[in-house]
Amino acid sequence: MLDLIPSLGPWMPRLAGQPFAVATIAAASGSVPRPVGTSMLVTEAGEVLGSLSGGCVEGAVVALAQEAMDDGGTRLEAFGFSAADAFAAGLTCGGELDIHIQPVPPAVPGEAGHPLRTALRHLAEAGPDQPVALVRVLGNPGGGAVVLQHPATFRLAASPGLSSLLHGEAVLQVESILRSGGTGLVRLPQPGGCPPDRGGRDRHLGPGEQAILVESRLAPPRMLVFGANDFGAALVPAAKLLGYHVTLVDARPAFASQPRFAAAHQVVADWPHRYLAAEAAAGRTDNRTVAAVLTHDPKFDIPLLETALALDFAYVGAMGSRRSHLQRVAELLSAGVRPERIARLHSPIGLDLGAVTPAEVAVSVTAEIIAARSRTASCLPLSETSGTIHPHPIPPQPAPAPAPTDFDRQEIAWT
Repeated sequence: MLDLIPSLGPWMPRLAGQPFAVATIAAASGSVPRPVGTSMLVTEAGEVLGSLSGGCVEGAVVALAQEAMDDGGTRLEAFGFSAADAFAAGLTCGGELDIHIQPVPPAVPGEAGHPLRTALRHLAEAGPDQPVALVRVLGNPGGGAVVLQHPATFRLAASPGLSSLLHGEAVLQVESILRSGGTGLVRLPQPGGCPPDRGGRDRHLGPGEQAILVESRLAPPRMLVFGANDFGAALVPAAKLLGYHVTLVDARPAFASQPRFAAAHQVVADWPHRYLAAEAAAGRTDNRTVAAVLTHDPKFDIPLLETALALDFAYVGAMGSRRSHLQRVAELLSAGVRPERIARLHSPIGLDLGAVTPAEVAVSVTAEIIAARSRTASCLPLSETSGTIHPHPIPPQPAPAPAPTDFDRQEIAWT
């Protein structure tokens, strides 16, 4: 449901005092358009906020939501591809979805109200980059829900409502999902402690099964762009598109103060290695932080890379030719940086896309950062290839003859 946060504010007046239903992807397998946790709101009047499949099953889900609002019962419906019935609501992509539908009755003056109604109100107040999490019980007629702030430091003992439901491995699963900023389904044992029989559909909910749906959003990861030059100016907006909080750093105030870097969330005029060391010491970097070293100047690069490679960053890349990379490695070794740390350096920076212009290099760098998360075999970084980095353009051919912290918790209306 966190995917709805940007649109919830204007929608809350429509939900005030009126019944509505929340349809959520509880489980998914195969090729599906949207991930687990994606939600859609349906009002009594048939208004819809959000999308679950890009159109494949929305009509059927709206009809089920109307039924749930009429009788007050939750629904769990499975959707998949049906070759037997061409007119059945299903996924043409061949995947399978479990859609959980929770009706929310009208608000009654003087009463606390349904937990999901209260949770939605607090989610609507969340800022665009504010860490927040939503934990829900699926399969419970009461629709228990709790909103947590600062999920990265969450401990289950701080929430009596949750801790009464979860035990053993489930506790570790919920805390892990919350602290990682992810989304996941944690199943609860049925009476007798036996796992439900799902007929081989291990990734899907079974009839009558209760589960905890955890959605967590951490503060945006940071990208530190070192170098107030043409390549830095192109990388800043590209990094913002990926959701990074972008800081541009350069030791030369006259360069860093140029208007073309105003798109960065923060511009800092300081020696790069000194700035990075201070940020790390203050706890403002973590294992999601990305560092792109574009200064291409040894007096900045070497001390900066010594500092960066000592930290457990998600990605450290440095611009330069293959010759400058070899010189850089030799200097880092001489400075005492361990070879296994140097092996984490992406240099020359970027994927081998044939990029030449600053804008193309920005695409190359962001592509490598994305690829570094999953390391797909088809994406080869320049640091793992050989040959010319910038191939000579092919001359045009004659025309033929015509014929794209501390834990700060807010627990709300848990039932």
